[in-house]
Amino acid sequence: MRTVAEKMLRTCNLLCTRKTTNGDTEAHPSNIETAAQMENIQHLDDMEAARADVHHVEAVAERAHRGGGWLLSGILCINVLILGCALVSSSAFNSVAVTPVHRHILLIVLLALTMLWMLFYTTVTYRKNKDLITQDSHAGPVWLRAGLVLFGLLSLLMDIFKMANYIGYLHCDSAVKVAFPAVQAVFLVTQTYFLWVHAKDCVQLHTNVTRCGLMLMLSTNLVVWMATVTEESIHQMDAPNLNVSISPKMYRDSYDQVSKCSCSHSACSTFKEAFYYLYPFNMEYSLFASAMAYVMWKNVGRLVDDHGRSRAKFRPREVLMGPVLGFLLVVVGVVTFVVYEVEITFDDQAVRRDALLIHFVMNIVIVSLMCVSTAAGCVIYRLDRREHVSEKNPARSLDVQLLVGASMGQFIISYFSAVAVVATGVRDNLDALNLSWAVLMVLQLCLQNYFIIEGLHREPFHVMQEDALHTNAHALEERGQAGGITEQKSRCRLMAAMRPSWKRRVLKEVCAFLMLANIILWIMPAFGARPQFDHNVEMKFYKFTMWTAIVNIGLPFGIFYRMHSVASLFEVYVIS
Repeated sequence: MRTVAEKMLRTCNLLCTRKTTNGDTEAHPSNIETAAQMENIQHLDDMEAARADVHHVEAVAERAHRGGGWLLSGILCINVLILGCALVSSSAFNSVAVTPVHRHILLIVLLALTMLWMLFYTTVTYRKNKDLITQDSHAGPVWLRAGLVLFGLLSLLMDIFKMANYIGYLHCDSAVKVAFPAVQAVFLVTQTYFLWVHAKDCVQLHTNVTRCGLMLMLSTNLVVWMATVTEESIHQMDAPNLNVSISPKMYRDSYDQVSKCSCSHSACSTFKEAFYYLYPFNMEYSLFASAMAYVMWKNVGRLVDDHGRSRAKFRPREVLMGPVLGFLLVVVGVVTFVVYEVEITFDDQAVRRDALLIHFVMNIVIVSLMCVSTAAGCVIYRLDRREHVSEKNPARSLDVQLLVGASMGQFIISYFSAVAVVATGVRDNLDALNLSWAVLMVLQLCLQNYFIIEGLHREPFHVMQEDALHTNAHALEERGQAGGITEQKSRCRLMAAMRPSWKRRVLKEVCAFLMLANIILWIMPAFGARPQFDHNVEMKFYKFTMWTAIVNIGLPFGIFYRMHSVASLFEVYVIS
């Protein structure tokens, strides 16, 4: 580029310079302007080359700065995860050699080590980094931390109910079962405070220790999530007899298998039912904490420059139709879910079929409305002129990865269900509704993933609004002396730049509706709706063991996908 600019400069000098009769060179104003322009071009090229060299040096320095700490922390995470997965699975399927007591001991050790590292970070690492530490404004937004606090409080309530239940069995069972929820309660308080205060930190000192500590935190939360999912699955169902139509709404606990061990107080069954319904919040808390720990790990040693941009603000008054329609959908969905949960436990086959029919129809209506609204939002994106953001953002990259990865769970269930129904033949209305639900779910997931990912990668509107305001304000100052009419036109343009366009309003309405629709789709499976087992076509086709594995692996990811979609849609709403 520099060579081309030099050639252009020489050519322009030859064309625009002539010799006078005295042999002197006469320089016209046009020649001076051209030379100045070419000098500016050459200067800009030099700046771009220097900037590219700086970015290259920074990238090399960043890779060198990570060094062995990045590799060591990854090895630590993998080993803890595999060990935890092995022990959790063994305690679920083997009640003799590996019991829940062994699982609880491992979890207590992991929780204690993580709390010790968080204490070290707060008292030593953070104090030494206080003058050097930078903040990533994209990491740990306030709505994500508020969700973490909410799920943490409900998880703390679950641990209290667990302790109250397990205390009734202390006379005939291990005290470790009481110690685990007590330690986990302390861990919840400590970790929630830690992530609320330090989620945005970009550590510059003690980087290797910090990376290992963050990977320990991430793997500990994932092991706790695996243990909670396994425990919830054991409580949720027992192996049904396929020759008899019974509902799998049976609960099983390790105490039920020991007839000699009975609770010492009368409230054991009440506490057990109570903490069972709080499992979904504990699972979401563990995943939220894992995601925030991963972003902190990516930000270790990173230098962040936010360019002085202001943050987007949440303005709920800008939308109306989306929240109203979404709220009505949530209310109707909760009513039908309660009806389904009550009637599916009946022995009357007609009542159970009606419950399944209502559940399938309601889910099809919800998913169909979501498909239509998401398609409208995707069309608006094609008309929107906002540029794509290209700056490095670990939080946004993680959001996209989690969104696509978590949706795989629901994809698996839907495709397996569709294959089973098509292979066995559509014999009645329930089969047709089940097939329609599976196909529409696949379509909705594809559209919603595209809508969210595209929205997260668009330039925030408040940034474009700031640029427009600065440009128009500058033009207003320059043209202020030209007359009243010109000044009035400039002020009109300035006010127009501040008003939300119809495209922004449509995007916000779509985001608000999709947030509430995803909430009801999270509530149903998270609190016990299992049509995959109540409608036994897939169970007969794949057999109980295989279909149970498919659902118990895919459904937790599908549940997390809905809650993660709510957080991502909220961010898209704010920046639109």
